[in-house]
Order: sequence, then C-alpha cells, then structure tokens
Amino acid sequence: MDSKSGFCSSNSIFYSKRKPLPLPPSHYIDATTFISSRSHHGRVALIDASTGRQFTYQQLWSAVEAVTSSLSNMGIRKGDVILILSPNSIYFPVVCLAVMSLGAIITTTNPLNTTREIAKQIADSKPVLAFTTSPLAPKIRGASPTLAIILMESEGDSSNTLEEMMKKEPELSRVRERVNQDDTATLLYSSGTTGPSKGVVSSHKNLIAMVQIVLARFGKEQEERGQTFICTVPMFHIYGLAVFATGLLSLGSTIVVLSKFEMHDMLSSIEKFRASILPLVPPILVAMLNNADAIKSKYDLSSLHTVLSGGAPLSKEVTEGFVEKYPNVAILQGYGLTESSGVGASTDSLEESRKYGTAGLLSSSTEAMIVDTETAKPLPVNRTGELWLRGPTIMKGYFSNEEATTSTLTSDGWLKTGDVCYIDSDGFVFIVDRLKELIKYKGYQVPPAELEALLLTHPAILDAAVIPYPHKEAGQIPMAYVVRKAESNIAEKQVMDFIAGQVASYKRIRKVAFISSIPKNPSGKILRKDLVKLATSKL
Repeated sequence: MDSKSGFCSSNSIFYSKRKPLPLPPSHYIDATTFISSRSHHGRVALIDASTGRQFTYQQLWSAVEAVTSSLSNMGIRKGDVILILSPNSIYFPVVCLAVMSLGAIITTTNPLNTTREIAKQIADSKPVLAFTTSPLAPKIRGASPTLAIILMESEGDSSNTLEEMMKKEPELSRVRERVNQDDTATLLYSSGTTGPSKGVVSSHKNLIAMVQIVLARFGKEQEERGQTFICTVPMFHIYGLAVFATGLLSLGSTIVVLSKFEMHDMLSSIEKFRASILPLVPPILVAMLNNADAIKSKYDLSSLHTVLSGGAPLSKEVTEGFVEKYPNVAILQGYGLTESSGVGASTDSLEESRKYGTAGLLSSSTEAMIVDTETAKPLPVNRTGELWLRGPTIMKGYFSNEEATTSTLTSDGWLKTGDVCYIDSDGFVFIVDRLKELIKYKGYQVPPAELEALLLTHPAILDAAVIPYPHKEAGQIPMAYVVRKAESNIAEKQVMDFIAGQVASYKRIRKVAFISSIPKNPSGKILRKDLVKLATSKL
C-alpha cells in the first residue's frame, strides 16, 4: 500500500489514512447504551435557543430512561417503527435515544413535506406510533387517521404528551429485549434517483461507528476546553441526526438547538451562548461571506472557531474569502450519504481544507474504490470514476426494496455512491459530478423524476424534464423544460403553481423554459446534461 495515497495496487482499494475505529467488543449493545456509557466532563447537553430551556446530561438520561419505560409499558417492542415529524427541538434526541434503546426503529420525515408525501412514507414504513407537534399533527391525521400520536409539547390538560412521559418514574423491573449491533436502528428516507424516495436501513453498528468517527474528530478538543455547537441543520436529516441527536452527546458537548434556520437567530445564538462550532450547508456559509462586514459590526462572534460545511464542495474563492473575513474561524468540510450514516470523507484541519475542492480524506476504517463507469474496472490514483465505499457505517440496504438494494450494494459490501470522483496522490477525495441526478436546493435533495411525473399529469403538458440550474444563494434550483400539447398556451407561472400545490416548498420548480422536444437517448432516458448545457449557455 502506498502510504501517501492509501492506494493498494494489488487489489485497487484505497484505505483510510486515519486511525482505525475501535468498535465495542460486545455484540449485544445498542447505540443509546453506547452513547450514554461514554465518560466525559460535560454538564449541559441541550439548550433551546428561543426559550433558554436546557437539559443537563443527568436530566437528559433521566428523560430518556423515563420515555423508554413509558414506551415499553405502551407495548412498543423491538422492531416496531416510530415516526417523528417535528422541527428541531431539544426533545428530538430524547425520542430517538429512547426508541433505539428498546430496539425499536426511528423513521423521520421533513416538516415541510405535504400530507401526500407523508402518507407515502407511512404506507411504506408502517409506523405504530408518531411523535409530532400540535401544528404538524393535522398532517399525520390527514396522512393516516388511525395512527396513534404523542405530542412533543404539553397542550392543555392532555396527558398523552412527551413532557408527561418524561416526568414519570421509570420502571426498573421492565423486561428488556436484547439488542445486538446488527439490529436496525433507523429508517431514514433518501431521495432516489428515479421515482420515490427509499428507506435506508441502518443498524446500531452503523450508528456506533459513526459516533466513533465524531469522537475521533472532535473528542480531543472537547476534553481540553469544551465545545458548544449551534444546531441549525435539520435533525430529521442524516446530517442533523448523526451529529446532534446522537454523535455529539457522546462527547459531552453542549448543543444549542434552533427550531429552524434564520440568519439573525443563528448569529445572535452564537453570541449569546458563546458557541464555538457551527455546522451548516454551503449556501449559509456563502451568505456569511457576502454579508461579513455587516455581520461583524452587529454580532460578537469571537467565540466561534470552527465552521463545518457539508452537502457540496466549497470553491477556493469561497474558502479563502471566508478565512480572510473571519480569520479566527477554520472551515472543515465533510462528505457523506444517508446510506453511509452521514460520513465518508472529511477535512479535519484548515490545512486539509486548503486542498481546494476536496471533500477530505476517507473516514476512519472506510475503504474506497474508484470504478470506471463504462467498464466497471477499478482505477488507480488521479483517475475519475464512480466512488464506491465500504466500511462499518454502510447501510444494511433499502427497506423492502431488494431491486434497489442489489443495484446499490455489491455482494461483498461495496456501496455504489453514484458520485463521480477521483482520489489524488495524497489520498484526498474530489467530487467531480453526480451520476445520481439529484438537485441540491439549499442542502435539500430534490429528485427530478418525482417532479417530472407530476408535470406529466397536467392536461396541457405533453413532455417535461427537470434539471438543476445554478443559483448563487441556493446552490441549485429545480428548472423545468416543458413541451406544450398542441393548442396549449400554458405559461411559466401556471407550471410553477401547479407543482407548488403538490410538493414541499424546497421541491418547487423555480424556473421554466418551453421547448419543442425533450432530448433523449435511444432507450428513452432524458439527456439532462444536454439540457443543463442549453440552460447555462446563456449565463
């Protein structure tokens, strides 16, 4: 093996240059027990940014135990699926950790999703219980009228709330089912490249390995001076769930939770709570760069020393510009998928981040192959192909979807990421393009096929294709190319309004062009690259 790149020429595998992960020797351990058993000196676990309410670590684990006991008394058992539909909240980790400690399975959904989208996920995952908030409860009732609901906040004299469950004394004599590391812990939905999203089945071992990577990345500094993280990224997404609802709690860090992203709230929370680390998506980082002078004159960000960026690589101009405007703040980047428990590669120092355009070095205990997209042969250093990953964080498969599982996971454990990459002679991963055609709008994934299927239901539309269109603030926006039916004069606004009434706001089409025919290959597949070229040729 070449120690510089991590590439082994005898088997064409790239090996991680980071220290290997120590996984628990006991097979019978769940992710919650693993996280709660880590020793640290942290005191405050979670703070609600808007109310100031907080959980100490002692209160957090008491609450988790009480909720676990209540769920057990309600008949929740190992293998049952529990849905969470909620904005970010200090209660979100309590539910996740309690459910996983029983061996039950967490599935999450985006609060912006429509009742129709939620109904599809419920029909697929078949939850036995849902945790939600009062404003969002009608969506669940509309999606599944018979599904039992527990509200996450107190309301009137209702006793069926999470807050009431947290007050009860746990029954220490309850029967505990043995949970092993291969049991399913989470069922998160990832936008598929074609058609509907798919349930990603992740095990307790996957989450424990992910937590170990978080520990290795931030543990040393936490021990030396403690850390306060700002949580603006959504907890229903693998990024938020991995980092905030599980990973950082094993460190003893303090997590300041914002229910939704708002620039002023985020910046004033950094100042108020003396936050040191800010995870975000690239559009927010770009906004902080573009408005740096106004921000620095209004907010005291002197406590902030690290920004974590994920979702898309940052350009040299953005990285250098940010460091110039915020000289005391290091930018760290990361790459991961729901299918890899949110990890895969990262830069762990500003020096590593200065390899411009890189997603970083492979995560601990992670192996990679770069595979030629035409011949399926593995490629050496500095050659571009599809990135395959293998390691302890890789999912078990897609829920009830054998066809999708076998086309994404090989028999010997390789995950085909769908990202076109190369690994350089120093072992750094560079993402070049997506085989998967997802549009990344403000960090959210938008599958073009879903929007195309909806467009084709309009009586005035003959054919349609949806592509990513570059956008300064959002990263990309969904743009539709539409072929009108004969005698139709449907306009741009009508197309956008038609979709807006059926999907979550982040999936809305924001630009429309009319075309005489959609370019396709002989097998009928849309030639999106041709349309992207056409759309961007006028930029």
